[in-house]
Amino acid sequence: MDSTPPQDKPRTLDAVIAHQARRRPAHPAVLCEGRVVTYAMLHRESSRTAHLFRSAGIGDGSRVAYLGKESEHLWETAFACAKTGAVLVPVNWRLTAEEVDHILRDSGTELLLVDEEHLPVAEKIRRDLPKLRTVLRVDAADGEADSLAARKAGSPDSELPVSGDSDAPVVQIYTSGTSGLPKGVVLPHRSFFNVAEAMDSHGLDWFDWKPDDRSLIGMPGFHIGGMSYAMQGFNAGVTMVSVPMFISSEAVRLIDELGITTAIVAPAMLQMMLAEPRAARGALDSLRKVVYGGSPISDALLRQCLERVDCDFLQIYGSSETGNFAVCLPPADHVLGSPRLKAAGRPYPGIEVRIVDRRGEVLAPGETGEVCVRTPARMLDYWGLSEATARTVVDGWIRMGDAGYLDEDGYLYICDRVNDMIIVAGENVYPTEIENALTQHPAVADAAVVGVAHDRWGESVHARVVAVPGRQVTARELMVFLKGRIADFKIPTAYDFADSLPRNPSGKTLRRAVRDDLARAGSASG
Repeated sequence: MDSTPPQDKPRTLDAVIAHQARRRPAHPAVLCEGRVVTYAMLHRESSRTAHLFRSAGIGDGSRVAYLGKESEHLWETAFACAKTGAVLVPVNWRLTAEEVDHILRDSGTELLLVDEEHLPVAEKIRRDLPKLRTVLRVDAADGEADSLAARKAGSPDSELPVSGDSDAPVVQIYTSGTSGLPKGVVLPHRSFFNVAEAMDSHGLDWFDWKPDDRSLIGMPGFHIGGMSYAMQGFNAGVTMVSVPMFISSEAVRLIDELGITTAIVAPAMLQMMLAEPRAARGALDSLRKVVYGGSPISDALLRQCLERVDCDFLQIYGSSETGNFAVCLPPADHVLGSPRLKAAGRPYPGIEVRIVDRRGEVLAPGETGEVCVRTPARMLDYWGLSEATARTVVDGWIRMGDAGYLDEDGYLYICDRVNDMIIVAGENVYPTEIENALTQHPAVADAAVVGVAHDRWGESVHARVVAVPGRQVTARELMVFLKGRIADFKIPTAYDFADSLPRNPSGKTLRRAVRDDLARAGSASG
């Protein structure tokens, strides 16, 4: 759709927005809650913000955090960071003040952009963050002192020099690890370009864009899915529909009224959208392609999607560490009855997948082991964590922490998550963090947290708790105790109590045994 010769196409985010402002200045770049931001406007305002950043001492390598629900301001901030050499740190607005504090402290954030709803969190923690010099409101009126709009009003909108360094860091996404502490995944500009370029060079239309596409960003920008998808849309010069938060009825309304043609969502979001009465009356008819991922999809839901929505479906698999989507189940493989519907897909061009055993030896097709991915879009490192980086990136291969196998045709099948990660409606939840919080309760001696299948959310969080001898504790007490200590979506929704936890000879908790117990109990009760 873009006739620009391949050698002249931009390969950094600051070059992208300048290119699209010249090519499609009046074309809407972002639609959000009735507001329309054209490519010319997005370029101009991000330049003003970039000049403001420079005047505030923000430059190469500086961290700029964004804490707030999604809007055009997030994307303006992203491009402003790219123009100044700064690194955007998008913060999950569902996190508690303590969790936000860790991210801002760990990243060394110097400037924080925040919306009104999350200003109390910022005010609570800012005094204890020595590197945080400036906090600006993205949605404040022009006349208010802490308003981004007021502060940048006097800044020029002249273009800043384009760096052209596709290996320079530009985004730092925080993803929890098995230790329970979020790690900053540092992504370079190239993370947002290499996959699309490889697809173009191979003539594949798995993930394509049309000039008049309007695309719903259903996944949040603080996740790699939402961030990568949005940036690929901007790179194609199409219109991105940004929503403050996903609400199924609102998503269906927007698709219907705006004529949205493409979208990225988690399977749980698809489930909720299909349940909306308006969806049954043709509200989804404008869709031509839906990209889904972030968690497993059930056979029943996928069948329902294919039967009820007349569009192409595309499954993607990747991680923050891969920097972009790495594996794809293309529309051609979405055929009812096909065994490939159980696959995550096959690697994008230029990306390799292999399965290794515990010793790192490569396994043959059909053998299950740990999934490893080699991709030119991969992260630079975990911020400030060289040892963790070395454990995850081995000889250029990213260890995904998932157990799976490859078939003879190179399709990847995911069997389980090696690292026991739980995915609740597309949100990554790590058991160790919750277990650590639970054992802070004076009546809790031990705990094991696992994910269990949930019809609506994909998975829900279940905790098995061992009480201190002679003490008693209830599920309700634990839920109240956890409130404010961890984000609401991480708080277990179900509990059971035991005298001890299953462990292996080295003393490690066997979460799989807990899951098996719950599965047997569910089967017996059914």
